[in-house]
Amino acid sequence: MIILRQGDLAVRSLSVEDASLLLKWLSDPRVLEFYEGRDRPLDLEKVQEHFYREDSDSVRNIILYRDEPIGYIQFYEVDAEERELYGYGESQERIFGMDQFIGEPGCWNQGIGTQLIQAMTAYLFGSLQADRIVMDPQTWNSRAIHVYEKCGFVKKKLLPKREWHEGAYRDCWLIELAGI
Repeated sequence: MIILRQGDLAVRSLSVEDASLLLKWLSDPRVLEFYEGRDRPLDLEKVQEHFYREDSDSVRNIILYRDEPIGYIQFYEVDAEERELYGYGESQERIFGMDQFIGEPGCWNQGIGTQLIQAMTAYLFGSLQADRIVMDPQTWNSRAIHVYEKCGFVKKKLLPKREWHEGAYRDCWLIELAGI
């Protein structure tokens, strides 16, 4: 099911048949350098565990560009534990998190990521009535951070040793985009 379409870009719900795409992307060292880590390629069992769990609150989707699958995006309402970590505490705001990657390296550096973030944030603010959207990219991932800042996200808080990546815990930035 298509949840949004904007120009050549679309986002549709993840299906069981997409496991082979996720496996292809998450066993490619070029993609893993930025998502999960090159030392942790996924096999089909890990794809099933990570992306098809029943107990997850994430809404999982495939990114399409010109009707071809090129990546993955998920969003979720931030839970109480993350709210506390991020400094939002008991706020009654609707705060959503997002995670994404473009799995086709041939689609990198073409502005598709910017289009994706702009379209998805508009969807979350409009259709789901988000008050804030947050992400936590690793501090060294300057290309991703540049895209997010270009889309209006601002750095709010350093999250030391937040994510395991290629043999070490890496610092991340909490970045946010507040609704109008």
